[in-house]
Amino acid sequence: MPITEYLERNRKLFGDEVALVEVNPEQKEPPRVTWKEYSLIQPTQSQSYRREITWRVFDEKANRFANLLLSRGVGKGKKVAILMMNCLEWLPIYFGILKTGAVAVPFNFRYASDEILYCADLAQVDVMVFGPEFIGRIEAIEDKLSSHRLLIYVGGENCPTFAESYRDLVADCSSASPHIEISDDEDGAIYFSSGTTGFPKAILHKHRSLMHAATVEQKHHSTSRDDCFLCIPPLYHTGAKMHWFGSLVSGSKAVLLRGTKPEYIFETVSREHCTIVWLLVPWAQDILDALDSGALKISDYKLDQWRLMHIGAQPVPPSMIRHWLEYFPNHQYDTNYGLSESIGPGCVHLGVENVHKVGAIGVPGYGWETKIVDEAGEPVRQGEAGELCVKGAGVMTCYYRNPEATAEVMMPDGWLRTGDVAMQDEDGFIFLVDRKKDVIVSGGENLYPVQIEDFLRTNDKIHDVAVIGLPDQRLGEIAGAVISLKEGMEATEEEIREFCKGLPRYKRPQKIIFADVPRNATGKIEKPKLRRMYGEEYLVAYENRK
Repeated sequence: MPITEYLERNRKLFGDEVALVEVNPEQKEPPRVTWKEYSLIQPTQSQSYRREITWRVFDEKANRFANLLLSRGVGKGKKVAILMMNCLEWLPIYFGILKTGAVAVPFNFRYASDEILYCADLAQVDVMVFGPEFIGRIEAIEDKLSSHRLLIYVGGENCPTFAESYRDLVADCSSASPHIEISDDEDGAIYFSSGTTGFPKAILHKHRSLMHAATVEQKHHSTSRDDCFLCIPPLYHTGAKMHWFGSLVSGSKAVLLRGTKPEYIFETVSREHCTIVWLLVPWAQDILDALDSGALKISDYKLDQWRLMHIGAQPVPPSMIRHWLEYFPNHQYDTNYGLSESIGPGCVHLGVENVHKVGAIGVPGYGWETKIVDEAGEPVRQGEAGELCVKGAGVMTCYYRNPEATAEVMMPDGWLRTGDVAMQDEDGFIFLVDRKKDVIVSGGENLYPVQIEDFLRTNDKIHDVAVIGLPDQRLGEIAGAVISLKEGMEATEEEIREFCKGLPRYKRPQKIIFADVPRNATGKIEKPKLRRMYGEEYLVAYENRK
């Protein structure tokens, strides 16, 4: 069945209960709803902008948008893009699209104008729904977008002249379900690859994938009616939305937090009584740094109800989780591995019962199979490194309009090549070694940056680190470590080199660079960007020495 049926069920069973809350600590405006929950706790800072909707209002908003689209001839076979920051309108619009049988196409909010146009053309988008933050970017390409597309603005009073107002359009639309029959085998959504090696690829999923993601999330984290999920990452990404699907299945409340500062996270967990929080590595590290420095105090907040902290989207340093559990010994912990091609998180997960295996990405998720293969596609022996492959109902249909790229990753019998190098230990737990494209080949030896990064993160002075391959005339490549120090800390190259003597000689970084470590919106280190920055710089320096 399509996931829209869960929304309609929740309206019938829990119609007057809160479904979604939007909190923006950096926007100090009067709240649009009562502060019934906020009044229970004395806030440690001024009250944040806050809105909420019930399951009944959620479904009504989705129906209004669905009926609007259908009135404009947008239904099955059409594609509707969403270019918005996290807000209360995002998910009702997404579900409104699904209810028509059209394909939902979330856009990365970091896209520049040329990327927006490229993705709109690639996905053959018929409607573009955008928020106020993107007026300038849309205006720059409006002549190319609006010639054959409907542009809908979701914002306040000042709707740009080249678009139509969402608020005005849906005002007179019916809030009743359009009752469009949708099967599991129909196209449901297009997501985009991260685009770290060029323009993104369009990833097509059927409704079956979306339902599988919802089932997996609820099973993995036992999301119940008593839970409250705190969602911080952007909803355009499969990770955030598919984790929220657990709340959809259980009919429980979720909170969309605009802001990643440690105090914002603690404040929201405290006030909204959040029980499940999904963090990215940088945010978890920021919280630990703030706790270590005394800038953040657990005693200032109500956190007893917080039962689960889980992390995904990038390799997780084991030392960080061990440190986390020193502060929160009663927390359940899980790590989730996935990719947009496998409908986001959950094809591999650690499991809350396996905290003793911190460092592993885990075991096959609910309804998933895994195998690790060599270049020829043959399974490797246990303990050997190879490419991780996954199989399940959440595997993509294809890279939309790109059969060549599809053929590179899709294997016979529905197996998907992930592009990640992994190995399996004697207990059956999978460890992520590195991205296949990030492996450094130095003098014939394979160096896996994640292993070196995990070691460096055990240094108390290091906040974040990225290890990349730098060109070398003799060895082909050498390992370079880009290191971001904790606030107030100082270190020298010699000090880091001395620390690295704890590594085998061939794994020690030969170049130390003190600089910021860039990460994208989902927390992944932007290694191609670092290789461009420092690889070229290193080549120039080498040529000047000759």
